[in-house]
Parts: sequence; structure tokens; C-alpha cells
Amino acid sequence: MRIGRYQFSPGRIPTLATVVLLPVLIALGFWQLDRAEQRRALEQAYESREERPTVDLNRERAPSADGPPHNAVAQGRYDADRQLLLDNQTYRGETGYHVLTPVRLRGRDAAVLVDRGWVPAGDSRAELPEVSVPEHPVEVTGYLDDGPPTGIRLGGMAEGETGWPLRIQYLDFDALEERLGYPLVPSVLRLDPEAPHGYTRDWGPAFREGYGPERNQGYALQWFALALALAVIYVTVNTRRMSPDDAQ
Repeated sequence: MRIGRYQFSPGRIPTLATVVLLPVLIALGFWQLDRAEQRRALEQAYESREERPTVDLNRERAPSADGPPHNAVAQGRYDADRQLLLDNQTYRGETGYHVLTPVRLRGRDAAVLVDRGWVPAGDSRAELPEVSVPEHPVEVTGYLDDGPPTGIRLGGMAEGETGWPLRIQYLDFDALEERLGYPLVPSVLRLDPEAPHGYTRDWGPAFREGYGPERNQGYALQWFALALALAVIYVTVNTRRMSPDDAQ
């Protein structure tokens, strides 16, 4: 293709590579923009939870964990003998666990998992943290959601693990009910930061997701910049200025 004094003559391999990579880079940019919108909606839902009625878990069914977070209250006793340690949870770059302790609900044949916060891991995998809990009746307050995020589910929930506290890789309420021996509310109650008997609790979408929508927007900009750079390189490398002899 001739454009004035310039000849654009791309080869097959550069063209094929550009045709394949350019749409992928653009799609990744739009995917990050979509993730930013999802996180923004999550932040708004979290911040507006005070506008929704508080759920009394002793009397009401928990709303769907897929919906917006709801403040909740529960009365009962911690099951001190059957606690869970959710593995591979990080806080400010340090690896540890989220401590999930069932509260046997007063007046109901059910329990709710209370996320009492993050604790650092020991020096070795064989060393589990001490996670004491009171045995007297308690009232716990916090908000309901689907629990801390986990990675890709590979293998069983607690493959090779025995004894208590039980180290788990992800939350599976059906499997946990079999281990615990009683029904569970299919949501996690995140213990209020001011409540006693908890550990590090820096709740909110930024903590649960690892970062806010601004970082996704930054990633989107990077993908779009790479797409633009690829297009510029493709045109530049395959375009040459014609000599007077070529122009004849």
C-alpha cells in the first residue's frame, strides 16, 4: 500500500501476530474497566449497609450471600472445640489465616460462622496459631457476606487435615456441615472491629478484594497503552519511505 512517499508493506507473521494480540489487549482493558465498576458497586453496597435493616439471626433467615452486605446480630455460644483456619489469607503483605468460629445460635438448631479476623501464620506449617475463645454466652455483631476471598479451588476443602482447629483452603458450607455435625447459616458474619474476642479486622471492600476500583482503572490504562503501542510498532516497522527511484 502506497501513501504519498511511503510504502506500507506488512509481512504475514507481523500481521497475524497483530491481528491476534490487538483484540486481546483491548478486551483486557475493557475487562478491567468492568472489574472497576463491580468494585465500585461493592463499595457503595458496603457503605450503604446501615440503610438496610439489621438481621437477627436468632429469629430470621440470613439474606443471600450474593446480595449486598447486611448488618447482623446473633446470640449464642462459640463452639470453642471446632474452629476453622482459612488458609492463604494476606494482610499488608504478610501471610496468615482468617479465624472462623461457629456460634451455636440460641433457640435454633443452626450456627453461623463468625470471621473473628486475621492472624499471622507460624514459622512452619506444623505450627498453628492459638485461637482462644470464651465459652460463656455471647452476642456478636457485624455484617454478613460470603466470606473472605480465596484462590482457585484445587483439591479438597481440608485435604489431609485432621483435628481442630481445622485448616481449610476455601469455604464449602455443605462439607463443613458434615464436619461440624450441625446446620450452618450459608453466610459469614464479619465481627465488628470494636467487638471483643477478635483479631485483626480491617473490613470493607478494599480489604476483601485487595484493592479498590482505581487500581483496575490503572490496569485498564496499561492494557490500552499496550494496544496502542502494538499498533504504532506494527505500522512503523512495516512502513518505509520510498526513494526517488522507487517512486518512478
